[in-house]
Amino acid sequence: MSTERALQTAIATAREAGALLRTFLHRPLHIHEKARRADLVTDADRSSEQLIVERLRAAFPSSTIVGEESGVHDGTGSERWYVDPLDGTTNFAHGYPIFCVSIGYERDGELMAGVIYAPFYDELFAASRGAGATLNGTPIRVSRIAKLADAMTCTGFRPADYDRNGAHFQTMSRTAQAVRRDGSAALDLASVACGRFDGFWEFDLRAWDVAAGAMLVREAGGTVSAIGGSAFRTDGGSILATNGPIHEEMLAVLAKDA
Repeated sequence: MSTERALQTAIATAREAGALLRTFLHRPLHIHEKARRADLVTDADRSSEQLIVERLRAAFPSSTIVGEESGVHDGTGSERWYVDPLDGTTNFAHGYPIFCVSIGYERDGELMAGVIYAPFYDELFAASRGAGATLNGTPIRVSRIAKLADAMTCTGFRPADYDRNGAHFQTMSRTAQAVRRDGSAALDLASVACGRFDGFWEFDLRAWDVAAGAMLVREAGGTVSAIGGSAFRTDGGSILATNGPIHEEMLAVLAKDA
């Protein structure tokens, strides 16, 4: 199956899902808490995922689709989609505009394409293997910051998981020029890809959080690994994504409190 066709399908689907999410911004939401405190899901998440699954299934009927809210939709082929219909749900529920749709495409176990769409800002990030990364059709590259002391970094954690990352957050805050916590891992990775952030790390992530973003960072010239330095895996549970020059320095800082 053509990677370009998959990319264009993901772009069209992400835009459609983003338009749907915008309609929920001005109406009452039904908000529920998942198993962990402050891990929210809304009717907007579910409606967006239903739309995405329907579009992907129609275009790629043999693919497996892995969605955050509805689980695994088994397919018979070697293609797999990772879908986060609304990354940044807590932000969305409070009207804070840092949220996005994230769709990653994998074939034969290799990430091939990724799309992240931030509907509030109408920013669409897209990348496919070997073809580079774009923002609204314009090529993007990671930053050229050479030292962590000059870098703006970002991380994320749910309140219930603070202890896992708290010491790292403190150490990085003393080392980097700045540390941010925006509440959307996918959009944070897109921000590394376009040079807004110089590095991003987070634990306790799932494939739908990172598949598209990891592809974007790599195709924009950045470096992606697990937090401990091993090779990145979509099912690895952690990610460190940087512009490249500060990668080893960030690994060393994160190792101090491991």
